[in-house]
Amino acid sequence: MEQKPNFAIRVMVIKDGKVLLGKNKQAFGIGKHGLPGGHLEYMESFKDCVKRELKEECGIEVENLKFLTIANSKDDLPYHNVHIILTADWKSGEPKVLEPEKCESWDWYDMENPPKPLFKNVELSLESYKTGKNYFDIEGTK
Repeated sequence: MEQKPNFAIRVMVIKDGKVLLGKNKQAFGIGKHGLPGGHLEYMESFKDCVKRELKEECGIEVENLKFLTIANSKDDLPYHNVHIILTADWKSGEPKVLEPEKCESWDWYDMENPPKPLFKNVELSLESYKTGKNYFDIEGTK
């Protein structure tokens, strides 16, 4: 079986200085808090992907989408994940769980005091937002 990295588009949605995070329910990373987002569809733009995923996952709309960072994460073997992360300002809608098999809850959290545990891409996104660093290449442990 050929091994390939997984690519995902994530979005750091900001409202009143807080970030939207969902509590994961899936076997991989159960209980960890993560950013909304998902897989890029064939011929889809990053912005269209973000808007679609937000509608599917939590029913909100955003505006002012901007590139934040890219992370090539090989630290959670056997998984190799490439995350392209954007920021966006919340526009409308109250977050609700629309994929209950994947997510337990959505809530707004203070960026200086996020919940624990976090997925690595959330930690990197928060670091990027604070420092301006826009590239991470995380090595795995063997």
